[in-house]
Amino acid sequence: MPEGPELHLASRFVNAACAGLVFGGAVETSRCSRGPAVPFESSAYRISASARGKELRLALRPLPGALPAREPLALVFRFGMTGSFRLAPRDALPAHAHLRFYTAPPGPRLALCFVDARRFGRWHLGGDWQPGRGPCVLLEYERFRENVLRNLAHKAFEQPICEALLDQRFLNGIGNYLRAEILHRLGIPPFEKARTVLEALQQRRPSPEQTLSQKIRAKLQSPDLLELCHSVPKEVVQLGGKGYGPESGEEDFAAFRAWLRCYGVPGMSSLRDRRGRTIWFQGDPGPLAPKGGKSRKKKPKGAQQGPEHRTEGPLLPSAARSRSRGARRGPPEQGTAQQPEGTSLQQDPEVPPAPVKGRRRRQPAASGHRRPQRIKANTRSLEEGMSAS
Repeated sequence: MPEGPELHLASRFVNAACAGLVFGGAVETSRCSRGPAVPFESSAYRISASARGKELRLALRPLPGALPAREPLALVFRFGMTGSFRLAPRDALPAHAHLRFYTAPPGPRLALCFVDARRFGRWHLGGDWQPGRGPCVLLEYERFRENVLRNLAHKAFEQPICEALLDQRFLNGIGNYLRAEILHRLGIPPFEKARTVLEALQQRRPSPEQTLSQKIRAKLQSPDLLELCHSVPKEVVQLGGKGYGPESGEEDFAAFRAWLRCYGVPGMSSLRDRRGRTIWFQGDPGPLAPKGGKSRKKKPKGAQQGPEHRTEGPLLPSAARSRSRGARRGPPEQGTAQQPEGTSLQQDPEVPPAPVKGRRRRQPAASGHRRPQRIKANTRSLEEGMSAS
């Protein structure tokens, strides 16, 4: 699932791709889209983007003299599991382009598309960020840190730290792979109580005698949890590309995969938290680990694994490649995501793929008759765009 860095990289992509382009006409919505229609039409307008946490704002601004005369319009997007923006020729739109903004003539006709294979992404009209989300961990660090430390009495911090890190009221932009990387760097057990971990940060105050350069050096040498919630997402943004996601392609994804230290890395263990999301870690899981949960270690690539050793790995682009002839078909598109009650804002729960139907069992051929051999053709690849948060 795209996290804070992916949304920021998407806003950079939109601004770079749309720089100098003039869009015109109506905004189109696909027939199978789950988002609202966008009642915007102008003979000439420009598009720009900005991001905050796990949301992206798209601004449509008519140029002077454009007809009909109208006010600018803003849309706010949440990407779900597979949302992204692409710029494509008008006559070669990508699959699953559920929202399309077309360039105006003259010149090659292009379309900025919001592409979402699994259709869990959402957008709403108006430029307001979703109410209740905390300050952005990337762009509003001081406000973000103050918001967390001021609210440690909140019941959200009675949870294990790995679950509290997904609460968007306090950690807007942190998702599944980021929480694993942050906790791993500090050696914090994922199922340690969040309040226990964070209360220690209230006592950490720089000496007034330190110079600014000394304070910066101290942070770089021994950052605390909240500092890593800011600096680790920045590292992903600095990698460039689109972060992780199947539409990036293997070459674009290589830098991100090399950057990972914990999430889905061989030798790491994994457990499901109370909301069914997999947390990757090393060592002791901590005192609040789910009862009966078995910590499973991911084996190095190529190792033989029996059913008892298989562990759920993150859905990386390599998993979305076309399979060999006779492979099972990918899961169909799902309906709305099933979220635990009361967590629609606090967390962005991982939406598990729909179960793959088993191969149809053949009926035994009647005695004396040979069954004609069936030839399979056009085997489908796995569904594009699968990613895990």
